[in-house]
Amino acid sequence: MRYRTAFGISNARRATGDRGRGMVRAINRGFDILQLLSRRGPMGVTDLARALELPKSTVHDLLTTLQHEGAVLRDSERQVFVLGWRLFELGQRVQEGMEIRRIARNYISNLSRDLDETVHLTVLDGGEVLYVDCVESTKRLRTYPVIGVRAPLYCTAVGKAIMAHLPDEQVEQIIDQYGLARFTDNTITDRGRLFQDLAAIRERGYSVDDIEHEAGVRCLGAPVRDHAGTVFASISVSGPTMRITPERVEELGHQVMTTADEISAHLGFREGRRVPASDNSSEVLRVR
Repeated sequence: MRYRTAFGISNARRATGDRGRGMVRAINRGFDILQLLSRRGPMGVTDLARALELPKSTVHDLLTTLQHEGAVLRDSERQVFVLGWRLFELGQRVQEGMEIRRIARNYISNLSRDLDETVHLTVLDGGEVLYVDCVESTKRLRTYPVIGVRAPLYCTAVGKAIMAHLPDEQVEQIIDQYGLARFTDNTITDRGRLFQDLAAIRERGYSVDDIEHEAGVRCLGAPVRDHAGTVFASISVSGPTMRITPERVEELGHQVMTTADEISAHLGFREGRRVPASDNSSEVLRVR
């Protein structure tokens, strides 16, 4: 079983039809190429031009620049382009710079070892969660790591653990932009029900993905706070429903919550600094 997500090229820009003031179109288009190659694999100039609805000459010039910088490589035999090693190098530097990943590693490793289930660490990035680390279960039937993948907030345990602590206005904006698409029969697609679920999460301290994002998978999540008390990350335990049964939800939820609280304490958070959802600032929507 594996989490899945699929998002189109430059969704935010295409949804608004506006690339924003100060943006450089060539850079936008360059990133569109990189996203296409990441999702579809090797592609030639013609296929890229068709997918991006751009002239072949423009795509050729963009690819030449990206190739010069090492962001793409050209397979001369097949006449296609693939992602370059320069991106891997940059990605490694990003990971190294993420303090939360370094700090949380021992905690999520211990939790995974104690439960022998897969534990993920995510951060809030725009209106989605970004998976930044994972410790796998040793069991044959398990959820697998999805590091580097983004997922919705409203139907994942890691996402709802964060979403529950965002102001209602931000939640509404995220729903307006990303929607409430159905992944399984259990996915919450009604705004009213979602807000009720988020309130319950704040009350009990942990979130539940009750087969809402992936068939056969149940997850428990909890928020991670920075030194000021702002929720910016989350962790989750996930596994097949045959092991993570409804009877174990409360027990596992509290274990996940305890680990998340330990990570928050390591980051400098102390009780009494907790930021109410209504006071969260919109600037915490993106990890920098």
